[in-house]
Amino acid sequence: MELIEILQEFNSCYLKIQAIAQDENWLKLLADKKIDPEAATHVGDTLHYLGEVMGCVEEIVEIKFNQESKS
Repeated sequence: MELIEILQEFNSCYLKIQAIAQDENWLKLLADKKIDPEAATHVGDTLHYLGEVMGCVEEIVEIKFNQESKS
């Protein structure tokens, strides 16, 4: 898997989890206390960490792109 593909996969995961976090049914489950309230925290943490790893991979992709464009 190429670095750009890895970045795209992380981004895809991020967008899917973000959609769940904003979903009406998910929010209703939280509001009705049908699931542990910490679940929202875990989803938020997941988004945060995915964002962090995407930033790290983006840096590597940019460096690689710049090296390839100079060649």
